[in-house]
Amino acid sequence: MGESTDFISDLPQSIIENILTRLSIRDAIRTSVLSSKWRYKWSTLTDLVFDEKCVSPSNDRSVVETSLVRFITGVLLLHQGPIHKFQLSTSFLQCRPDVDQWLLFLSRNGIKELVLELGEGEFRVPSCLFSCLKLTRLDLCHCEFDPPRYFKGFSYLKSLNLHQILVAPEVIESLISGCPLLEFLSLSYFDSLVLSISAPNLMYLSLDGEFKDIFLENTPKLVAISVSMYMHEDVMDFEQSSDYSLVKFLGGVPLLEKLVGYIYFTKYLSIGDDPGRLPITYIHLKTIELYQVSFEDANEVLVLLRLVTHSPNLKDLKVSASPIQLFPLEEEGFDLFDREYFDYKLPRLETVKMTDVSGIRNELEFIRFLLGTSPVLETIIVTSSLSDKDAKMDMVVELLRYPRISPRAQFIFLQD
Repeated sequence: MGESTDFISDLPQSIIENILTRLSIRDAIRTSVLSSKWRYKWSTLTDLVFDEKCVSPSNDRSVVETSLVRFITGVLLLHQGPIHKFQLSTSFLQCRPDVDQWLLFLSRNGIKELVLELGEGEFRVPSCLFSCLKLTRLDLCHCEFDPPRYFKGFSYLKSLNLHQILVAPEVIESLISGCPLLEFLSLSYFDSLVLSISAPNLMYLSLDGEFKDIFLENTPKLVAISVSMYMHEDVMDFEQSSDYSLVKFLGGVPLLEKLVGYIYFTKYLSIGDDPGRLPITYIHLKTIELYQVSFEDANEVLVLLRLVTHSPNLKDLKVSASPIQLFPLEEEGFDLFDREYFDYKLPRLETVKMTDVSGIRNELEFIRFLLGTSPVLETIIVTSSLSDKDAKMDMVVELLRYPRISPRAQFIFLQD
């Protein structure tokens, strides 16, 4: 019999690289046993991703930690060529000098994407990180971030994700402004932060934390915003901590396509003097999602109305009502829906979803407003928070009486 052909060893280099990139780093190293030609193929991988799965499981935390350190150190020592991406996701390594050594090694190997998702601890980002000037992506979790004075920013950074980071507010602002190509920004779990964002190329913004104030100073290219805010226990302190209004926060984002606001976001937007008609029209905005809107608060309802009526191409609207009264309310001397709002038309609105509806006046009037101004409306989904069956049925009957200018508009009532 003739000698069999070694098809695996004779595969083109491009196919071998494609195979290796689809494997975990642990499995990629195991391909060394396939043949002598494969022995060090893995060592030229440019993307290295590490987590606890790289080593054998153990109930002894110290064993896993030691094994993981040895594994990562061994991979880096045997690696050849540039490393473009390094990702470490583990709760076992918090404050190890080994991490500092790895980052020093990476800073000398053209690192472009760095993801450090460590467990809670006292890890402080080493100064060598700030010499990684080719970074295009930086994700940091559970660490202290304190750049040296000489640091001016990352000129090529496009994505920045900071989660539960110990850092001074002015450092965050300086970091953001020092990344002129930044397109994606995510900040989460910050406390009592006053933040001004200047990022002329920013397209995607995600904020989650206790923000006292947020000012979008220079963000003309933003297309998607997601904000989840947490307020101080003292509401009056929150209101006094900022004089920002809807105009100041969203007045400079003309390209906005999607807006998502979670807890207290509409409350935040309602703070300050009533600006009246907005000086901007969101012609690109197609999706609005606002959660825990207090329909008992006239100022929050006005925010909702302004956003909707200044978005002529809005297609999808989701609103959840605040289930309980969180703020002291004043009696209003006017009817919100007796104004000029019925002169507006929502020519593109197709789908509406209202959840946690309790049947109070402003909720029902808002639904009536949507039915009377949306000529192509197809579906309006309503989920009630009422537990009393009779009260729920009364609300349904009233909603079905409202006139609709769209012949295709239909209600769908769902159980909470």
